[in-house]
Amino acid sequence: MGELSHVDEVSGAVQMVDVGGKPSSRRHAVARGAVLMAVETASRLQDLPKGNALVTAQLAGIMAAKRTSELIPLCHQIALSHVRVELEVKAGRVEITASAETTAQTGVEMEALMAVAVAALTVYDMAKAIDKEMVVTEISLLAKTKAAP
Repeated sequence: MGELSHVDEVSGAVQMVDVGGKPSSRRHAVARGAVLMAVETASRLQDLPKGNALVTAQLAGIMAAKRTSELIPLCHQIALSHVRVELEVKAGRVEITASAETTAQTGVEMEALMAVAVAALTVYDMAKAIDKEMVVTEISLLAKTKAAP
């Protein structure tokens, strides 16, 4: 196991990683997550009192990816070239997949994870009036890649 990149080895203080000397690379990351719910709730997500939860969650996830550095203290602000958030309704759950891309000196996994988390929380928020037993779960990074620009 390597050292923690956000902790100074000498003092133990938190720090933002210095990526100034790294070359820019094409970066891509994919994350996923799920919201578990009653089967009836899943069937009603497009017709809730607050509106279509799937469209709203998709937009919220994209917006969250773009603001990741404002919410995670040591994340670098990066220019995203693409963000995709997909929601799939299944029996008793909504599966969320997000991908993020950039050409930068640092990766985009936090942006992909943030997109999934906020999309899931948006589904939860929009459906909580009809389902008090929902669970946000399984948020994880599926892949990250780096290639020459």
